[in-house]
Amino acid sequence: MMKPTLQLRIGQQLTMTPQLQQAIRLLQLPTLELQAQIQQALETNVMLEAVEDFESTASLETLADDDRGQGDAADTDEPVVEIGDEWTEPTAAESETPWSGSGDGARNFEDEACESLQDHLIWQLELAHLPATAMTIGRALIDAINDDGYLTESLQAIADTVAPEIRASEAEIEVVLATIQQFDPAGVAARTVGECVELQLRQLDPATPGLDAAFILAHQHLELVADQQFSQLQRQMRCSGEELDVALALVRSCHPRPGSTIQPVRTEYVVPDVYARRSPQGWIVELNPASVPRLRLNESYAGMITRAADHAVLRAKLQEARWLLRSLEIRNDTMLRVARSIVERQSAFLDRGEESMEPMILRDVAEAVQMHESTVSRVTTGKYLHTPRGVFEFRYFFSSQVPGDDGAGVSSTAIRAKIRKLVTQESQARPLSDSQIAEMLSTDGVQVARRTVAKYREGLGIPTSSERRRIATQKRSSPCN
Repeated sequence: MMKPTLQLRIGQQLTMTPQLQQAIRLLQLPTLELQAQIQQALETNVMLEAVEDFESTASLETLADDDRGQGDAADTDEPVVEIGDEWTEPTAAESETPWSGSGDGARNFEDEACESLQDHLIWQLELAHLPATAMTIGRALIDAINDDGYLTESLQAIADTVAPEIRASEAEIEVVLATIQQFDPAGVAARTVGECVELQLRQLDPATPGLDAAFILAHQHLELVADQQFSQLQRQMRCSGEELDVALALVRSCHPRPGSTIQPVRTEYVVPDVYARRSPQGWIVELNPASVPRLRLNESYAGMITRAADHAVLRAKLQEARWLLRSLEIRNDTMLRVARSIVERQSAFLDRGEESMEPMILRDVAEAVQMHESTVSRVTTGKYLHTPRGVFEFRYFFSSQVPGDDGAGVSSTAIRAKIRKLVTQESQARPLSDSQIAEMLSTDGVQVARRTVAKYREGLGIPTSSERRRIATQKRSSPCN
């Protein structure tokens, strides 16, 4: 039986202090989360205060002297108007302002841009001036429309929803549904994909070539269209290949999810952490001072702390404030060093574009700034660099390497840019195949296999050569051309 014993051993162990943990946590936080963290620290720690930049203003004594000097030079016979404390500046009431959004028919443009599909349909329903019964049925129908624009409830379910206040038959609900199906966006309130396509086709000119065949496709053969069974479609519809291509072009021009075009999505802006700008001496990299609020110690409270036992809590707060300020300094210094290393290595990209992107991995930057790869990974996550070519995430500049003829590696980002350029400049009648693109890249000094070209092409969202040829043929035969 083992007996408990007490032993003394000497060893080394790596311990992460609270200060180090805080520095690592702040280092990997994006700008918005860091701002929230700092705001929370300002609210909970009395030893911290934000540094606010105020424009230099003249003192009250200087202003008083200027007023006295101007008063002596002014005409003393001018009457002086005294304003009492009871005077208030006249303001227009909300209903009297010409741009007020509370009036009838007035809509706030910002709210309109962020309104939901249901709000958009309700607004059109109110403008339709329907009877009260039809308005109630219309609201019930709009509530049953999902975000894609499809009616998810049956007409009987809608009738049960408005009962017992309104007893409506399915025929009456069908009439109101037909009215809503004429609203914007086209194809809304459809019950199937075929009906959605038909509603959009009805808005075209009846004399549009291929419209009748497009209706037949939408009503009977959408599954064959999705499976690209064009030969079978041509046999069943008994039409020529050109007529089928025109009808397919009309069907493909319809939106399968019309409700997705109106979504309450607000525009999200990226706040760059670092700026890179060109100067006669080279590239200059600077931190964005607006991304992180500046903090400092509250010297007034810090000077009042003594060694008394009552001030133990304040001393702890003071130590936390110093740790936070030091962690922010480490974060800013590390981010600036990493950004400068990235700009130095990718200066050719900043000067000439994606085709000049150099291959770079985390180890390259870690060795340049003498840091661990994990630290560089934390810095480059969720951080953005503002350049004359746009705003890019730090991770955008890192890419794999493909061997070149001269022994130097070629960035995969540069290869993608070259493939995009070749496809853009190709002949629409004879699109380049993956093998031809690989041969052209090999001539340019980039040795890549055909399957690698296919992988990069699919990543760029570029169709195959046969699909590009078919799309070009449809565009040439389209009635709009």
